Amino acid sequence: MNTAAQTRFDNLHIDNNIILYMEDVSVSFDGFKAINKLNLYIDRGELRCIIGPNGAGKSTMMDIITGKTRPDEGTVFLGRDHNLLQMSEAEIARAGIGRKFQKPTVFESLSVYDNLSLAIAGSKSVFGAYFGKWRKLTGEQDDFLDSVLDTIGLTHTRARMAGFLSHGQKQWLEIGMLLMQKPQLLLVDEPVAGMTHGEIERTAELLTGLAGQQAVVVVEHDMEFVRKIARQVTVLHQGSVLAEGTLAQVQADRQVIEVYLGGGH
Repeated sequence: MNTAAQTRFDNLHIDNNIILYMEDVSVSFDGFKAINKLNLYIDRGELRCIIGPNGAGKSTMMDIITGKTRPDEGTVFLGRDHNLLQMSEAEIARAGIGRKFQKPTVFESLSVYDNLSLAIAGSKSVFGAYFGKWRKLTGEQDDFLDSVLDTIGLTHTRARMAGFLSHGQKQWLEIGMLLMQKPQLLLVDEPVAGMTHGEIERTAELLTGLAGQQAVVVVEHDMEFVRKIARQVTVLHQGSVLAEGTLAQVQADRQVIEVYLGGGH
C-alpha cells in the first residue's frame, strides 16, 4: 500500500476494530465495470448482509476478497496486517478468510466426522484423508471438533456418510468445515437456496450464533431470510454501495426502492 493509502488506513481505523477494509476498489471485465469505487468496512464479529440486484457486483466483491479476482485499483486489507492484494488465494485462506459457495462441497464418501477432521488447517492432505493415512487428532483438536459438531447441529450424525445428509445438513457441514479452520471472516453465499422451512430457521440460528466469534458476511436474495438475520445491511448497485444501515433504514431509502425493492422484487 502506498504512503497515502497507509495514512488513510491508520487514520480511519486506529481503533483496530475493522476486520475487512475495502477502499476505492474497481475492476472491469471487457469494458464493463463490475466493481466501481467500492468502499466496504466490516467490524470484527459483525454479521453483515449484502443484498442487491443481479449484476450488482456481489460475487465479484467476494472474488476480490478471496484473491480469485484482482482489482484494477483499490485497497483491500484483512485486519491491519494482511494486504489481500499481495496474497495468493491459499495465503488468504490461511490468514483467516473462509468462503462458503451456494452449492455445498463436501466429501460425500466420508463421514461427517472425517469431513470435519480433514478440514483442520494443515493437519493432513486430501490424498491422505481418502486412504485413511491422516494423523490422529489431539485431544484438544477432538474437543474442538465436538464443539463444531454441536454448533452446526450435526452431533447425532457424526458417523453418517456425508452423501446421505439432507441438502441443509450438507450446507451446515460445509460451514462446520470452515469453522474448523478458525476463520476471522466467513463469507456465505446464498446459504438457504433449496432449503426446507425448518432448515432455513436452523440456518438463521446458526449464522446469528456465529456472529461475535467471527465476522460473517452473508450474500442473499431471499429477503425473508435477510429479515431473520439482518443487523446491518449493505445494498450494492452497479458495483458500488448504494445504501447501508439497518434493514428498516435501507428499505425506506428511495434509491433502494427504485433499483432493488421496487418493481416486484
